[in-house]
Amino acid sequence: MTNGSITGRVRRLMVESPGSVGGRARARRLELTSSIFPDLQDMSVIDLGGTVDAWLTAHVRPRHVTVINIEDPGEAQDWITPVTGDACSAVATLVEAGLAPSCDVVFSNAVLEHVGGHANRVRFAQSVNDLSSRHWVQTPYRYFPIEPHWLFPGMQFLPVAARTRIAAVWPLAHSRAESLANARHEILWTELIGMTEMRDLFPDSRIIRERLAGLTKSLIAVRSD
Repeated sequence: MTNGSITGRVRRLMVESPGSVGGRARARRLELTSSIFPDLQDMSVIDLGGTVDAWLTAHVRPRHVTVINIEDPGEAQDWITPVTGDACSAVATLVEAGLAPSCDVVFSNAVLEHVGGHANRVRFAQSVNDLSSRHWVQTPYRYFPIEPHWLFPGMQFLPVAARTRIAAVWPLAHSRAESLANARHEILWTELIGMTEMRDLFPDSRIIRERLAGLTKSLIAVRSD
């Protein structure tokens, strides 16, 4: 068995297959979302930073979903409207697209850590609150011992130069960086946060700790009223 096939199997076991650790966590998040918003199937949702494909495989189908992503969010469906744009300025993005800048609930999964620093996280949180009084925003927890994007222990605590070198060669990354410059770009656009900043960004929300093996793996800001 080649090294590539071994690492591929490890990554599928950890995060990519439906039965993986990550796959089961995603399923639990949707179950949690449905329990917090039991009428989700009757609601309009704006997904900040998501994809059409993610909703097509979800076990719950809201009345309508608008997906905003700075990259291609996918193809439109009869109940999903994709919009290419910046989630940190979601209201302006929707108005420019001729869509209503409001919804029943805002949803975002593993996006907050990729928006480009604290100032943009503040803008992102403001967008969430501007769109709806209800939201569900998840982000990986900085102090979980394994960095979730590269599956490398403690990587988030290393200097940028060290993280860049790891990202350039580490076989368990989601995708291998094409160059050292590309690896550095991915590193600089990935910044995990802790509980203090999450509470500061969403002071009126309940912060739920998602745990794995008793340790906090991610944080979820929820407001359901």
